[in-house]
Amino acid sequence: MTAPVAAWAAPSAKAPLVPHPITRREPGPRDVQIEILYCGVCHSDIHQVRDEWGDSIFPMVPGHEIVGKVTAVGADVSKFAVGDLAGVGCFVDSCHACDPCTRHLEQFCEKGAAFTYNGTEMDRKTPTFGGYSTQIVVAEKYTLKVPPGLDLAATAPLLCAGITTYSPLKRWKCAPGSRVGVVGLGGLGHMAVKLAASMGAEVTMLSTSRAKEADARRLGAHAFELTNEPQTLKKLAGRFDILIDTVSVEHDLNTYLGLLKTEGAMVCLGVPPKPASVAVMSLIYGNKKLAGSMIGGIAETQEMLDYCASKKITADVEMIPIRKINEAYERMLKSDVRYRFVIDIASLKGS
Repeated sequence: MTAPVAAWAAPSAKAPLVPHPITRREPGPRDVQIEILYCGVCHSDIHQVRDEWGDSIFPMVPGHEIVGKVTAVGADVSKFAVGDLAGVGCFVDSCHACDPCTRHLEQFCEKGAAFTYNGTEMDRKTPTFGGYSTQIVVAEKYTLKVPPGLDLAATAPLLCAGITTYSPLKRWKCAPGSRVGVVGLGGLGHMAVKLAASMGAEVTMLSTSRAKEADARRLGAHAFELTNEPQTLKKLAGRFDILIDTVSVEHDLNTYLGLLKTEGAMVCLGVPPKPASVAVMSLIYGNKKLAGSMIGGIAETQEMLDYCASKKITADVEMIPIRKINEAYERMLKSDVRYRFVIDIASLKGS
């Protein structure tokens, strides 16, 4: 094991995060050691720190939007060298052999992927610790190349918010001429607007707050509509090829299904606390699709990073020192961030 690594952890469910040194393994022959520079703060960090999804493992070091610099590589590593920029997303290993793994969908590994935190390595014994720390060691195959020229702090959220929105837009063939509606303007929604607009789509932000219109248009939305006005739903009926639903509070899916064109698709990315009720006729009439999407495999995530570099797309971020992480969680719950907090990991040193 290496010397203690500075980190912040939640010691128990709903407890504030505090300094908590951890250890990382020495790099093996196929491992990459990364000095973490920035780590994005995802809403799922809060869900898991507060054990809202169950099965949380404590102490928990959150963070799966990681960007840093390679400081050591194993003898068999060929794609990375010391000094390279590297990223780590939502998982760090999988079985390599099951059907999803062989189809580059490692996040759905049939044996259970090793998630970056709140999980275990594939040995099912060694706990995984995330990016609210100064260092991480990851297998080369699950380490991502960060293209040069991007703002590194603003790149970190691409490792979750970026791939979470890029993947369904690609899968449902967002392209010039597509009409895309984005439901909700937050960490995911703002990336969906940027990416869909960059792909040539006509993008409409669907919101319940007029205060978000200026930002939506700045991010690339061509139109803004208030879904809490009855005339809006009539006006937009049958309009969209793709709806990207990023909302994590309870809302009526049937309302939005009515906005899809024939054979259109609505993709759910947010996770409301209670099961939704869907009128089957909302799907049958028009051959409509209601789908979900969860991040992306390693190859697709690398594709997304390269695409964002080519289009100069990054997240809108607010940088914070680690000592403000508990305050940041409370602000996130009030939607008081535009649009992603990112921790300056240099602030952990000496914490």
